[in-house]
Amino acid sequence: MGGKSKSSMFKLSLVTLLSLSLTLAGCGGNNNNSAATKEEGNKPAETAAGNTTGSEEKIEPFEISIFLGEAGQQPTPDNKIYKKIKEETGASFNFEFLAGDLKQKLGVMIAGQDYPDLMTANTQLTAAGAFIPLEDLIEEHAPNLKAHYADYWNMMKDPNDGHIYTLPNYGAYNGKMSTTYYSGPAFWIQKAILKDAGYPQVKTLDEYFDLLVKYKEKNPTIDGTPTIGFEILNNDWRNWGLFNAPQHLIGHPNDGGVVVKDNVAELFADKDYAKQYYQKLNEMNGLGIIDQEAFVQNYDQYLAKLSSGAVLGMFDQHWNFQKAEDSLSTQNKIERTYVGLPLVYDTNTKDYYLDRPALNLNNGFGITVNAKNAVKIIKLMDRMIQEDWQKVLTWGIEGEDYIVENGRFMRTAEQRVNAVDATWKLSNKADAWWGTAPKMQGYFADGNSTDAAAQPEEYKAGLKPYDKEILDGYGINSYADFFSEPGPNPVAYPAWSIDLVEGSDAKIAETKMGELKTKFLPKAILASSSDFDKVWNDFVKEMGKVNVKAYEDRINEQLKWRFDTWSVK
Repeated sequence: MGGKSKSSMFKLSLVTLLSLSLTLAGCGGNNNNSAATKEEGNKPAETAAGNTTGSEEKIEPFEISIFLGEAGQQPTPDNKIYKKIKEETGASFNFEFLAGDLKQKLGVMIAGQDYPDLMTANTQLTAAGAFIPLEDLIEEHAPNLKAHYADYWNMMKDPNDGHIYTLPNYGAYNGKMSTTYYSGPAFWIQKAILKDAGYPQVKTLDEYFDLLVKYKEKNPTIDGTPTIGFEILNNDWRNWGLFNAPQHLIGHPNDGGVVVKDNVAELFADKDYAKQYYQKLNEMNGLGIIDQEAFVQNYDQYLAKLSSGAVLGMFDQHWNFQKAEDSLSTQNKIERTYVGLPLVYDTNTKDYYLDRPALNLNNGFGITVNAKNAVKIIKLMDRMIQEDWQKVLTWGIEGEDYIVENGRFMRTAEQRVNAVDATWKLSNKADAWWGTAPKMQGYFADGNSTDAAAQPEEYKAGLKPYDKEILDGYGINSYADFFSEPGPNPVAYPAWSIDLVEGSDAKIAETKMGELKTKFLPKAILASSSDFDKVWNDFVKEMGKVNVKAYEDRINEQLKWRFDTWSVK
């Protein structure tokens, strides 16, 4: 529900999200020793890759079956990175991507205890006992993983039994964070609109929609396709496009379904400031700005519309539609790519979209109880987290995918084009593994960024003339500069990553509220203006029948647990 952030990012590079971007400075100094710790962790591991036997260092082939909880494409059989992994470690991968509804799919797998070796983390799986505890396995066989997560070890423990079941894919930073790319939530707008309007300062929701309305009137079609003013995604677990905006509009960060004030969480979906947002969408629907197919489309259809260049704006997290932006770049439709704006209701409110990196709990990989060789798997992950492999998995092969000038990693123009080409990546990047696996974020020991998008000189060299024009128009260095600098995160932040526990009253309440929001919010947005209040009142009435207290109590209980457990003593 909210925030499944592959990372929210500190000025931004999640090297993502991301993501999300993200150190937990507010988490009680847990990160204060990050840089030193990670440098230790980056040294070649004495435990090697887990693919050898005895002292002969013989490579033994083995296959790992993996289920990924989102749609995707299989890499090509000759993918050079997977080939390199197999040659040097013996490991090959058999990926299964999600097709259809995630919850239903997991339900079937749980019922049959039919698990592959590795699976994308999910609280539904944890509650079903699908994952094995990892802490002893890591202690014995994975010193590099232990070093990687050293500052976050207590945060990774399941509050229900103290075990570590999954390895977060984002949010474990080593020292400084990158500052050029923002992957988190925002109201996004096509660059062409800002240029057409003369680079206006857009701070409020009303100013934003005024721009969309005027541009759509001037441009009823884009490249022959009817212009869509504002798009909304509410599909499966990707529901924040419909649910989450109100908390940001009143100046709060992404806490999922609640707003946390003075360390106390409160549901916001039925509050007046939420009503204000949906009433604005209702007004925009009356003007023909809202996509009439918004509430019946799936994720792939959403990406296809964005990739056409006909969608003027939406509320989303950047990482969630990055593939569409890559497609637009490949089509050389740079003017149709997007700028994130941290909108608020009024200019007296300070925006709080950008946050410091938070550990992406309940995400990443878990090793299942059916894993044929958990030791080999954890040793492989331990090898992959080492710095030489992290460079391969992020930048690629030196000389082929990037160049080194005076010790600094850069890309040629051709390499930059390849880096956003979805077809090229299927043969030359290990994205299916990389997206969910543990990863370094921040900087390598040699000072190069772990994310090409966050390498300052590479970021500037890679800017298209159109982007330089937009940035010059606003007098800023990167699009991240639109966002206010965040202070330290609250110790227990973010609330969206709290496990409500499958089958609990809190989880049942969350599920019911999700159903009500999916039913009533589209109805309110698409209603005639005269009917809006009636639909909203019906929504609030139905929400009042849900056990909201159980939901809020569980979150507040866990916020306190985190504060007590994560704080520096």
